[in-house]
Amino acid sequence: MTLKITRENIKNSLVDKIEDISGQNVFDCYQCGICSSGCPVTDYMDFPPNQVMRLVQFGCVDEILNSKTIWICSTCLQCSTRCPKGIEVAKVMEALRTINLRQRGGTLNPDDLKSKELKDLPQIALVSAFRKLTG
Repeated sequence: MTLKITRENIKNSLVDKIEDISGQNVFDCYQCGICSSGCPVTDYMDFPPNQVMRLVQFGCVDEILNSKTIWICSTCLQCSTRCPKGIEVAKVMEALRTINLRQRGGTLNPDDLKSKELKDLPQIALVSAFRKLTG
């Protein structure tokens, strides 16, 4: 399958949402790779942080939303503090988690979670869900 890169593909509504939620311009990233080289959990990710930024720049957000990378990111801010352009990559990751959770819709009642779910779900997913889907 060949991806045809067009302005509509690159600057789509999901990229706009990422920029609105995170407050970051993803197109400022010039792929130096410093964010990925400093990431302590990049070995466990589907895509290292710089590739996440590149996929967002190309408008390929669905690939990222369906990956485990956004849940593995511990938002330790290592990437954000090292970025020579001042991009807060951790905010972009949080925006991707937010979009993923919002697409699923509904609300979350912590009392409805089964103990198996609590063991199996990534902790960052639970924290994000409680922040966004309770109340």
